[in-house]
Amino acid sequence: MPAQDWSQNSKELSQLLARVGLGDREAFAKLYERSSARLFGVVLRIQRDQAAAEDILQEVFVKVWRSAAGFDAAQSQPLTWLTSVARNAAIDSLRRQQTQPQIQARHRADDDDDAPDAVDLAADEAPGPLELLSRATEARALNHCMQDLNAMQKQSLALAFYDGLSHAEVAEKMAQPLGTVKSWVRRALLSLKNCLEHAQLRDVDAGMSARQG
Repeated sequence: MPAQDWSQNSKELSQLLARVGLGDREAFAKLYERSSARLFGVVLRIQRDQAAAEDILQEVFVKVWRSAAGFDAAQSQPLTWLTSVARNAAIDSLRRQQTQPQIQARHRADDDDDAPDAVDLAADEAPGPLELLSRATEARALNHCMQDLNAMQKQSLALAFYDGLSHAEVAEKMAQPLGTVKSWVRRALLSLKNCLEHAQLRDVDAGMSARQG
């Protein structure tokens, strides 16, 4: 389909990718906000472990940041290209798991608080925190929920998702133990999930009240 026939969303994503390719961090943040939920769903359909899927999503956006300049609008639509990056990253992750024996402890020694671990999150069938980003009816819902996070949680999320750093790199950047950083990121995502769930319920209640009125 010619670019001029794309939907408005596709055109805007294409413009964001072009800006990301030039190193525009603001465009990268907007691209993440617009596409992360869908890409997380793509990853989660392949990699069922939710904690692993969240790590893969970080890898996806690191790859997007590094390769956005190579996106060719004449070859594919932006979401098709992004989905391909996410799918390939998830498949590569499964291949690595098949070649390397892994042991998943229920409580890791490097976790220094009572945050849910990967096993607990994987067993949770409720929508993941990143998936819920797409369900927030307005951007201000996310902005409001971000205000509930403490400074360390905000900084760790920004470094992990906006700057594309791994957990280990975030820990080094913040001069904090790896387990502490993982806990901050995990707790921040769970906090966003709960906050956005409540926002979604308020929107549903408001819609029902409007229809009844």
